[in-house]
Amino acid sequence: MIDNKYATYSNPLTDRYCSKDMSFIFSPQFKFSTWRRLWVALAEGEQELGINITDEQLDELRANIDNINFDEARKIEKEVRHDVMSHVKAYGLQCDKAKGIIHLGATSAYVGDNTDVIQMNEALKLLRVKLVNLINNLKEFALQYKDMPALGFTHFQAAQLTTVGKRACLWAQDLILDLEDLNYRIDTMKLRGVKGTTGTQASFLSLFEGDHEKVKELDKLICKKMGYSSSYAVSGQTYTRKLDYQVVSILSGIAQSMHKMTNDIRLLQSLKELEEPFEKNQIGSSAMAYKRNPMRSERIASLSKYIITESLSPALVQATQWLERTLDDSANKRLAIPQAFMAADAILEIGINVTNGLVVYENMITKRINEELPFMATETILMEAVKRGGDRQELHEVIRELSMKAAYRVKHEGKDNNLIDLIIEDQDSFKMSKEEILSIMDPKNFVGRAPEQVVEFVEETLEPSIKDYKDSIGIQVDLHV
Repeated sequence: MIDNKYATYSNPLTDRYCSKDMSFIFSPQFKFSTWRRLWVALAEGEQELGINITDEQLDELRANIDNINFDEARKIEKEVRHDVMSHVKAYGLQCDKAKGIIHLGATSAYVGDNTDVIQMNEALKLLRVKLVNLINNLKEFALQYKDMPALGFTHFQAAQLTTVGKRACLWAQDLILDLEDLNYRIDTMKLRGVKGTTGTQASFLSLFEGDHEKVKELDKLICKKMGYSSSYAVSGQTYTRKLDYQVVSILSGIAQSMHKMTNDIRLLQSLKELEEPFEKNQIGSSAMAYKRNPMRSERIASLSKYIITESLSPALVQATQWLERTLDDSANKRLAIPQAFMAADAILEIGINVTNGLVVYENMITKRINEELPFMATETILMEAVKRGGDRQELHEVIRELSMKAAYRVKHEGKDNNLIDLIIEDQDSFKMSKEEILSIMDPKNFVGRAPEQVVEFVEETLEPSIKDYKDSIGIQVDLHV
């Protein structure tokens, strides 16, 4: 058997897609350093409330927060089959004076659950930076193209005109809704705190000899030391797994928005109206050298599907927890939550890259408008002809017949749309000059308030949503592949 680093499975989320910053948040180093920070906070709080813990012991614990002896922890876990106790013992090997007070009064969920909350909160904050940058990219794009008419589609059939910039506002609006959800979750995130084995705080009540106020104060101290305002009022052994579902649901929402946006980009790229960035040496197809496949948008769509389906895992975990807790959440959480975050990080990074370099092909957009605009202009022409004394019902029938002729010419003969020429030739019915009819045909006459909507949306909705994060705008994204 081949024995090297390429002979075992590696996770593409870390190898190919997500950023090092997101990967670090769910790394063993971050996780177990946070465990140790929690153990220090616990010992500090217990000392402040009268437990016999010395400054020397605390200094020893603090000195080894990031100096984790992973090899020793792995050896111990193989023997004891318990991840928390293996790290309690490994920490104790480095802190001879303090080993007797590590994890005092706590259960495994004290470090495990509180760290899970901290990891999710830090990961949400990192996603917020990237989401804000993506929204800002769309803002710049929308303003740049707010006046450029484009053919709108319903059912992917030609509909009334919109503008290129207005369409980008639809994408941005979805992402702003996601940002609002994300902000709410960050602002309301709570720790599990110190709750004991079944959430009754019995061990801490015993530690403080029945003093309920000291137990309550310890919970508050831990939250404050870890940078949180409060903990959940009640818990079993664990915080409610409803929180995991709520958090991953936000990631699913972002994925839904990103999938919708990149579906649109892929459709428009097929129509040759819009194109994602394509680098000088990039290969679109191994067989067809001319291909310029929208591979970045396709990657976002692919990872988005994964995130959306991954949101089912915490829902099932929450629904099937028994009483104060069961351990069938653990293995699932180790996979579902970090990987959903890493995939979300990846789609936002790729999205920033895509929206930073979107290419608009105005001539192709105009060509498609010209193919469909004659049909759309007929209502305006009809009303103008009525003003000149025409009969509305008779004119409607004339336009219907001419439209059918033009449609036959386009669909069956593959020729251009000559409906306007047919209307111009019928002076008896319409009583309008060629110049008058052609003046109606300016595409900007058919975009409604789209340009104004862009400006209003940016000023009234988009800018206020990202104004508090202006210092985070302008990050550089370097895609791995």
